[in-house]
Amino acid sequence: MTAELLIPATDATPTMSLHQFINDFGSDLLHAVERELPPVYAGARPEHRDQVLDALKRKPFDAQREAVHAATALLVDKGEQACVLNCDMGTGKTMMAICAAAILHAEGYRRMLILAPPHLVYKWRREILDTVPNAEVWVLNGPDTLAKLLKFRELLGVNPKGPQFFIMGRVRMRMGFHWRPAFGVRNHYSLEAADGCDSDSPKVRRRTTFACCPDCGQAITGENDRPLHPDELAHADRRTACSHCGGRLWTLMRPCAQRPRQELVMDTVQQLPTIGPKTAHRLMNLFGEDTLADMLSDNLYAFINLMDDEGNLVFSDRQAKRMERALANMELSFGDGHYQATEFVKRYFPRNTFDVLIVDEGHEYKSGSSAQGMAMAVLATQVRKTLLLTGTLMAGYADDLFFLLWRIMTRRMREDGYQYNSRGSLGSASMAWMREHGVLKEIYKEKESSDLRTAKGKRTTVRTSKAPGFGPKGIARYVLPYTVFLKLKDIGQKVLPTYDEIFHEVDMTPAMTHVYSKMQETLSDHLKKALRAGDNTLLGVVLNALLAWPECCFRPENITHPRDRQKTLHFNAALFGEYEPTPKEQALIDLCRDEHAQGRRVLIYTVYTGTRDTTTRLKTLLAREGFNAAVLKATVATDKREDWIVDQVERGCDALITNPELVKTGLDLLDFPTIVFLQTGYNVYVRPEVA
Repeated sequence: MTAELLIPATDATPTMSLHQFINDFGSDLLHAVERELPPVYAGARPEHRDQVLDALKRKPFDAQREAVHAATALLVDKGEQACVLNCDMGTGKTMMAICAAAILHAEGYRRMLILAPPHLVYKWRREILDTVPNAEVWVLNGPDTLAKLLKFRELLGVNPKGPQFFIMGRVRMRMGFHWRPAFGVRNHYSLEAADGCDSDSPKVRRRTTFACCPDCGQAITGENDRPLHPDELAHADRRTACSHCGGRLWTLMRPCAQRPRQELVMDTVQQLPTIGPKTAHRLMNLFGEDTLADMLSDNLYAFINLMDDEGNLVFSDRQAKRMERALANMELSFGDGHYQATEFVKRYFPRNTFDVLIVDEGHEYKSGSSAQGMAMAVLATQVRKTLLLTGTLMAGYADDLFFLLWRIMTRRMREDGYQYNSRGSLGSASMAWMREHGVLKEIYKEKESSDLRTAKGKRTTVRTSKAPGFGPKGIARYVLPYTVFLKLKDIGQKVLPTYDEIFHEVDMTPAMTHVYSKMQETLSDHLKKALRAGDNTLLGVVLNALLAWPECCFRPENITHPRDRQKTLHFNAALFGEYEPTPKEQALIDLCRDEHAQGRRVLIYTVYTGTRDTTTRLKTLLAREGFNAAVLKATVATDKREDWIVDQVERGCDALITNPELVKTGLDLLDFPTIVFLQTGYNVYVRPEVA
């Protein structure tokens, strides 16, 4: 919240426009700011760090080099706890982070722990090996993550030849183990009167069953020291310990029954491309389950080069090439080692075993209550430095930054007075942050009250909600001193192709316009009536229906009330046939035809891929025009999407249709120089790769 003091200008008060003020005094102001707040990095590159970058297999561009020097100067020379690399998509954040890690290794930081989206884990591995000489890369993204961490703990005393990188998928890092309550059962027998109201009635033997500790045998008690029945513990949702001896009242369990080894090997082999059930059975008969399991676990390339009894290669060159590419992007294991990796690092590794934490897509960890945000916070406390990479640091609200900054620079936030409250919560600190640096709206509602019998009264309610905005004090205190910015246009050196954005407006047909106007009028009337009655439930329904109908008018549209599905608000019949394109679809077909004539593939983004699925129809319409179109759906695993796209390109794909959410981070889509957004979407964090 801001307050402004307005002073009326008089003849005695000289006035000057802001533009004129900057022109006249801008240079003096800039010198004053630089004098009071000297920059951490002013462009003077340390020679020894430049030599490290020159020794890499791949050299960064000049703009990338400047960003790397700025980040390392902040972390090393100034000794700050964290640095944020806020750069546009396509500027090479991965490359810059690897270069910064190489410099940090030369400064004495030996081990780098990388948190990455699951589908980018193996891309990070490939980029590191292609850039840093003598790099040692450990991938912690499969079911054998625990086994690898145990193996690495045994090697802590061995000095590696080069920098060590540990790449952990953000989903794997927060996955814990499966457990169930574990306790003993005891019976207590007593003689009691059959009639509780008559102590002289015959005595009967009563049995009381209670849960007990499996270690000491003492009864497990609840409130008022009441012994608990086994049924009260059987469905416990928290791991507890015995109050007498401290023994665990839970045990590990497997989520499913153990499968025979032969069945596991068969399923694992069939995960590889070009191998189906028949080929898997033939391999099993030729080499046996033990041989195949050993090769898949330890020597993947021996599996690719398998030979039969006559010395002939089992797989063709095409099969071998596809499998080799797939094996670089997948983790094969026959174990089931579920344990939260972040918890293992915290409990069983000395603090600062990992020197630097590199957090890719850092804005994904901004939520205060998400499991992956809390897991990242655990790792940030176990390292010396944190480098956070993002292309969209915040979405407009001040609290987008609070928990993110708290996790990567806790010391600085504590110095400024942000602390846990007596209940161990950061809720009050977050609200204090919003009041100081954000924008809060206080909404007052006043209405007549009929509760009073002898007089009229009014009831006033106050509700506080957040609004977009981040104050300049917060920017100057928490963003500018710790953030390195880089725009795509700053790369220069003519290394990037030209990029043009063209807005193509498509008019609706007269029939569509007539139906849409009637639909808009009807839904608006329903919405106004609901709002007058204090009912906001129709807001989302009306907005979504009016936005989606022009895109989906090829199917009937029945709009019902969200609380009463039997009540129809409006109904529209389908305006277009199964193979009759709408104006926008026809414009898309024409564009694809023009691009195909120039030998250019087209990437098509559509946000309607769920209930109002448009992807299947688009693929059908394009196929009827002779295009080879493919649809990338969410059913394709995140870590296999890159290989899936490459496979479609090899099969001659002309157009790829997908939801931008599926490819918003890190995927190389260079085979599709033309990108079509059929809709824009409203998530400011979703800015798909367009490099």
